[in-house]
Amino acid sequence: MEAPQLRPIPVNTPKFWGNEKDAVAQCIEDGWISSEGPKVAEFEAATAERCGRKFGIACANGTAALDISVKALGLGAGDEVILPTFCIISCITQVVRSGAIPVLVDCGDDFNMDVSQISAKVTSRTKAIMCVHTYHFPVDMSPVLDLAKDKGIRVIEDAAEMIGQTYKGRPCGSLGDLSTMSFYPNKHVTAGEGGMVLTDCPELAEQCRLLRNLCFNPRKRRFVHDDLGWNYRMTNLQAALGWAQLQHLDAAVRRKREIGLLYSNLLQGCPGLVLPPDRNSGGEENIFWVYGVELRPEVPGDAEEIMQRLAKVKVGTRPFFWPMHEQPVFKNMGLFSDCSFPVAERIARKGFYIPSGLGLSDDDIAEVASRVRRLMSEVVGHSESPA
Repeated sequence: MEAPQLRPIPVNTPKFWGNEKDAVAQCIEDGWISSEGPKVAEFEAATAERCGRKFGIACANGTAALDISVKALGLGAGDEVILPTFCIISCITQVVRSGAIPVLVDCGDDFNMDVSQISAKVTSRTKAIMCVHTYHFPVDMSPVLDLAKDKGIRVIEDAAEMIGQTYKGRPCGSLGDLSTMSFYPNKHVTAGEGGMVLTDCPELAEQCRLLRNLCFNPRKRRFVHDDLGWNYRMTNLQAALGWAQLQHLDAAVRRKREIGLLYSNLLQGCPGLVLPPDRNSGGEENIFWVYGVELRPEVPGDAEEIMQRLAKVKVGTRPFFWPMHEQPVFKNMGLFSDCSFPVAERIARKGFYIPSGLGLSDDDIAEVASRVRRLMSEVVGHSESPA
């Protein structure tokens, strides 16, 4: 008799709550499908209110939101921008393209930038600090904000992974001069693709709106431009989907907490794995954007090898970010030639995350945990104790 086939469990399964279809269908019925439709403004206003901001500027994706933010702050040749080496390349791309100089700091064991390293990196040319909330918890923002205020430095807050998270009672997305969001399908709120810039400054909001729309100025003749922007607009269809999803953000965060805590219970004592904590040292709850694990030192090989073996048992995974100072594209530019950031280098090689999407059932989670535990027991050479 043939062994039963394992069912694949993908790394992300989005969840639709039931109201999305009507919201998107209404756009089609009304004939408003482009960025000129009314749902864009509704989604901007609802997201800004949820994040405690005065203005939201919807755009094509989270990368676009970062590009717009860097240019809106006027960052350019010779300016220095401090940011973590452990992040997605979107964070640094526009900094480099603008001619500004990226200045990197290492991360801590919580995967966020080590804010204790920032002050030593500040020079007379430092114009901005980019904080990137990563995987589970927010960056410790108070020291960053105090330093920035004291030195007259702007703060960009990349909250792409942390909609619904808080820092000392304040919503993530409310903490920077400019804050950014992403609505990719693996986020707590998805528009399929999409992003947003959030701010309290009317001048910055106006500049961001111009930049996301090719710098068409509504107060001037059309097709006459004073600056170069992008076509980074969000469609009305995307905004309708995002707006419908946003109504369920609290439920999404609750479910992500349930997923994370169930994994932690089922994987407790799993050989070779460091599991994410439920709370950080500041008392913030983990909202488990993903369920990220790290291999212990005794595990032979690296995360890539474990991920390949998990793929054979139909468990979807993703590696952790690869540090910016080790990216070939930047090495070829002559950047970061003498840099070493040991924590980022370690977790990039030893870290990965397992299926974490909102669409997972409890049975899915139990099955993933069972396959992971079985594999790790084989890898580390431990046999499971009888129950």
